[in-house]
Amino acid sequence: MRKQFILASLITICLIGLWGVIWTPAFWLYVLVGPPILLGTVDMFDRKHTIIMNYPIFGRFRYVMEELRPKIYQYFIESDTDGTPINRLSRSLVYQRAKKDLDSTPFGTQINVYEPGYEWINHSIYPSNKNIPIEDLKVKIGGKDCKQPYRLSIFNISAMSFGALSKNAIEALNWGAKLGGFAHNTGEGGVSPYHLKHGGDLIWQIGTGYFGCRDIYGNFSDSEFANTASNPQIKMIEIKISQGAKPGHGGILPAGKNTPEIAKIRGLKPHTTVFSPPNHSTFKNPHGLIDFIKKLRQLSEGKPVGFKLCVGSPQELEDICNAMLEKNIFPDFITIDGGEGGTGAAPQEFSNSIGMPLRDGLIVAANLLVQYGLKDKIPLICSGKILSGFDIVKCMALGASACYSARGMMLAIGCIQALLCNKNSCPTGVATQDPALYKGLVVAEKYKRVANFHHATLESVSEILSAAGIKSCTEVNRKHIWRRISVNDVKTYEELFPLPEQIKTSKAA
Repeated sequence: MRKQFILASLITICLIGLWGVIWTPAFWLYVLVGPPILLGTVDMFDRKHTIIMNYPIFGRFRYVMEELRPKIYQYFIESDTDGTPINRLSRSLVYQRAKKDLDSTPFGTQINVYEPGYEWINHSIYPSNKNIPIEDLKVKIGGKDCKQPYRLSIFNISAMSFGALSKNAIEALNWGAKLGGFAHNTGEGGVSPYHLKHGGDLIWQIGTGYFGCRDIYGNFSDSEFANTASNPQIKMIEIKISQGAKPGHGGILPAGKNTPEIAKIRGLKPHTTVFSPPNHSTFKNPHGLIDFIKKLRQLSEGKPVGFKLCVGSPQELEDICNAMLEKNIFPDFITIDGGEGGTGAAPQEFSNSIGMPLRDGLIVAANLLVQYGLKDKIPLICSGKILSGFDIVKCMALGASACYSARGMMLAIGCIQALLCNKNSCPTGVATQDPALYKGLVVAEKYKRVANFHHATLESVSEILSAAGIKSCTEVNRKHIWRRISVNDVKTYEELFPLPEQIKTSKAA
């Protein structure tokens, strides 16, 4: 759009000039066209607003409509609590916190608190006088065989690959993680120069395609892995078994996003659609997974190694617990991804109809770890539409030690939920490899918003816990969260999702 604006402006100026030579009064037309051209020229250098920079003049209509939309939306379409996949109320919260704008809401509660499904945490009449410091909202990741444990923030950037996101988006996210002191998951696309440029802590995700640690045949390479894992920026390693948006399907990199640069990083042929296989070639069963965890820990010289999955069959997860105990080898963490997880591209059936939602999957995983006496050994990380401080507190009540956010972080750097992630035409430059579009995402402006969003969200967690009289994240449990079952019936998570009795404690010792 920038090129079209420049071309149209030049043609207009030349035509008026030619006409003015024939008929002098025509030069007065410059008075009419001059201001829009000047305004558009200024827009092209607007570093704070991606849409305006990418779409001079026309992009301003988006912000005008943003001002008018609440009124139109409220009276003629739907409420702020509607909208998918993320409602406007939640999106506004992220935008406001990322920009350090006022994030309070007017005129009180905006949701129906008597609607089944409404959830809350009860406050205490003896709230804490001192909030938990943000720097203390961290959890140690690293078990008995880990030589390089890591203190992980309870709120981090979820797995999004360079390829799915633009290089500017990756840079902004990692720089924000560096500024805010939290971790950035690389996604399965490998560790790119843009992950490394600003020095933010990384969680290197190893997917079924083994991008960044594969040989020329696509098989896992010990030497390639060890070489990359030695980078001091990489603090943790996550084996991706499945993800919530398309569990059991494997990843998809559309041809339009598979640029020569991305292909080189991943070891692929450029401009081809890349399908990661749905399963790993290095292991076929629970014992193989546990052996692979041990191998990666050794090759990385003792860095924390865990695995990520969207829960499918609970029996399969239980089989993994049994394998851990039999071999006396444990992952340093397990990540549970919800079936409501986001993605740039996935078949609709897989996005909407396969995989346990986060709450259910997290309950299954936490209950199994309690049952097998492993809950204190293996921290759970979770992801799936986590946007607010209360979202984090609910997950901790169910058994999570830390959380990831993908779409929340995308919104923080300018995503407007245009739903064009799979078409390489994201207007904000976040989920595209088109230079004309991602140029508008100015890293030097956006990275601060990532850190702002993270900090404000953790401040919210701290304030919630203080209001409830809770002095530590580890004290949060299922009795703290209440859920409305019907108009006249409410229950705690503890009543709805009781913890099982512990078994096999001798094996877990």
